[in-house]
Amino acid sequence: MTENSSAPPLFVDLDGTLIKTDLLMESALLLIRQAPWMIFAMIGWLLHGKAHLKARIAERVRLESDTLPLQNDFVDYLREQAATGRKLYLATASDISLAQPVADRLGIFEGVLASDGERNLRSKTKLAAIEKITAEGPFDYAGNASADYAIWDKAREAIVVNPLPGVEHGARKRTTVSRVFDDRPPLWRAWVKETRLYQWMKNLLIGVPLLTAHAFTTSSVLAVAQAFVAFGLVASATYMLNDLLDLASDRRHPRKCRRPFAAGNLSIVSGCIGMVIMLASGLALAACLSTMFLLALLSYLVITLSYSLYFKTYVLIDVLLLASLYTVRIIAGGLAIEVDISSWLLAFSMFTFLSLALVKRGSELVAMEKLERTGAKGRDYQLADTQTISSMGIAAGYLAVLVLAFYVDSPAVSDHYSHSRLLWLLCPLMLYWVSRLWIKTSRGEMHDDPLIFSLRDRGSWGVFALMTLVTLIAI
Repeated sequence: MTENSSAPPLFVDLDGTLIKTDLLMESALLLIRQAPWMIFAMIGWLLHGKAHLKARIAERVRLESDTLPLQNDFVDYLREQAATGRKLYLATASDISLAQPVADRLGIFEGVLASDGERNLRSKTKLAAIEKITAEGPFDYAGNASADYAIWDKAREAIVVNPLPGVEHGARKRTTVSRVFDDRPPLWRAWVKETRLYQWMKNLLIGVPLLTAHAFTTSSVLAVAQAFVAFGLVASATYMLNDLLDLASDRRHPRKCRRPFAAGNLSIVSGCIGMVIMLASGLALAACLSTMFLLALLSYLVITLSYSLYFKTYVLIDVLLLASLYTVRIIAGGLAIEVDISSWLLAFSMFTFLSLALVKRGSELVAMEKLERTGAKGRDYQLADTQTISSMGIAAGYLAVLVLAFYVDSPAVSDHYSHSRLLWLLCPLMLYWVSRLWIKTSRGEMHDDPLIFSLRDRGSWGVFALMTLVTLIAI
């Protein structure tokens, strides 16, 4: 090891700098997930100061420090500096009980300066702790926020890591900026990915009653379009909430670890604000449409929240709730244009979407098996359940085809179709599609979301095109 005793010590901020997230927000979300009512206790703790709040939360949670997203380029730089003999210190406003495991994970720091329940080690308070170690001698500091300005005023050099807007400019006004690290994607791209606009395709189910009732009027089409946007906004808000509450399990998943919150490319605070704005906008649009549609959307929201906050970890109940979320969209579409939903359509949707929900769980188990894990993190499923899940999913898909066959043979069909016998061709097409999904799942070729797979799969597009063509010819 080459000695680098001439270089002043380097003090490194933790939240948003060393790691691409905030430990206070992470621990608060974890506590809320464990016990939602603790949010009221947090308000009381905050009245005693932020340091007290951090300590009380830290006492009640255990973060998985080994999965926290690091700023990898910056960490590589720190390892290089440590290898030369330079002294590195972790200096953070996070509570010591949460910060120490992160420092231990890397093993490159001489010591850890952190909040301790009495003092909140931020800005000038952090500067005083740093100067106590350096005896007011020269030091360098790596940070990312305007709270670091007071420290950069006294630092020899600044290292800016994943800075908030305007922070790099502020740092340059105060001292020499020696290095800048920023590995985040463009903000707009992270927001597009997090809101999952592609998931809005599921909301096309709202238009199913428009098709089955043959209610093609201008007012009905506009109502469906408004309902589509309202559901999309609320759905995006719930996806964001789900991701915020699932940070630990997502980070251990081979694909979900790249989601913006899990990867640290979007801050938890901005996510919470965006979630509230989208939810309020969606509910406002629904209220403008009709009271009954608003109630349907609220039902969707309640089911989603109960799934995310509680039932997600219960075997089979989770897939039944996922299937019901699809069916609620169809019911809401009928309410939006004020038409009745037939029992045939409800039965078909129930079995179809149950099969898709089981595909989702089956694909997760196959992925876990490839990673040689015993089950899906945060789920009450084991690898031994894979065969059972497949059997139930295939059976549900084939029952959907059976319902479709009974519907095609019912007297009601002849009232809407001139060549109703042609609709029998829908059954083998549906059988092929369901069978294809499950074969792909068993091979480990299925995306963890069957919708994404279907949108990218040429075979699925071919089936959908043929089913549409058959339906049009039969009219």
